[in-house]
Amino acid sequence: MDPIYELSRRAEADCAPVFKRIDGVAEDNTKKVLSAFQKHRVSAPMFSGTTGYGYDDMGRDTLELIWADVFGAESALVRQTFVNGTHAIAAALYAGLRPGDTLLAATGAPYDTLQSVIGITGDYPGNMRQYGIRYAQVDLLPDGTPDLEAIRRAAADPAVKAVEVQRSSGYATRPALSVDIIGEICREVHYVNPNAAVVVDNCYGEFTETREPCDVGADLCAGSLIKNPGGGLAPTGGYVAGRRELVEAAAMRLTVPGIGGECGCSPFGSRLFYQGLFMAPHVTAQALKTAVFAARMTELMGYKSRPAFDAPRSDIIESIDFGKPELLVKFCKGIQFASPVDSYVTPEPWDMPGYEDKVIMAAGTFVQGASIELSCDGPMREPYTAYMQGGITYEAGKLGVLSALERLVK
Repeated sequence: MDPIYELSRRAEADCAPVFKRIDGVAEDNTKKVLSAFQKHRVSAPMFSGTTGYGYDDMGRDTLELIWADVFGAESALVRQTFVNGTHAIAAALYAGLRPGDTLLAATGAPYDTLQSVIGITGDYPGNMRQYGIRYAQVDLLPDGTPDLEAIRRAAADPAVKAVEVQRSSGYATRPALSVDIIGEICREVHYVNPNAAVVVDNCYGEFTETREPCDVGADLCAGSLIKNPGGGLAPTGGYVAGRRELVEAAAMRLTVPGIGGECGCSPFGSRLFYQGLFMAPHVTAQALKTAVFAARMTELMGYKSRPAFDAPRSDIIESIDFGKPELLVKFCKGIQFASPVDSYVTPEPWDMPGYEDKVIMAAGTFVQGASIELSCDGPMREPYTAYMQGGITYEAGKLGVLSALERLVK
């Protein structure tokens, strides 16, 4: 038998208790989603598309009520017109900020694409710096956890009106933030500055635990529908959930002041968004299992991966350090060649919009760029780390991981 497949048997046996724990979380989250569907009396007419202004879009409006319940929020904005997660997060941040205010990043530098929104990198028209919004940052502790004492001191500045918290590790080596830790940050910020809104970048974290950031005090959370909460079915879109007045302010940023969330048709219809949300707890579990399997396999092969296969998880990302650019490229190519879509395509590093380094991205997905489907990417900078996420079925995810590892061995 191929040594890689022989090793996979051992890895799966080691992962069995972790898989069982993941299945328990998925069952609890499925119960929560199902209860919300039943409470709001979901029916087939809600799946129909709308055009024009989208007034009285029953499918859109009911989905947002369900979303608020599932995410522990007062209100939610779930729209097909959000082009990606960064768009939704930016709308959430602008909801709490005005010229002269300060945005505080509480978990170190934000994700690459959000830095251009803030004005840390580039000088794109309409960034926050051009609007006179100041930026402050609290770095993480050496172990990669939030520095609560420093956050408390920085947030006490009355000019701080929004505190950005990034749940996932992004292109960093720190661990993802658990919901409990996010709750601690919220308590510290609100204690010293009740007027500051805690805004959580929730990308990659939805349904990995049984609670979401708004359940523990976050004022807003935001993310992409082509990641966890779209269940592999949503074709586009994003969401903002949280306090009612802030969600409406985010809607004013998405459209225009005075219109807000009242307009916005659903030309795709809403069925895939409802069905995707219904499937999301199960699909997220499949992605988590794929990440756990990848972690165990790479550990057994001597690579450094994070988190460890049996460690608690608060996002679906597995990062693997390869140390050499050619190994990172080989691994990504192996993921691409095992994909159901564009398996014949060879990924190469390129200059992606919003990133400072060249990035290699493998994503043979049914929905373009959908990170809940098996994908792998990484910036071409030391330590040449692959960031793997997704897998709408564990079986296909496992085969993708084995394909990537086979290329390294060869």
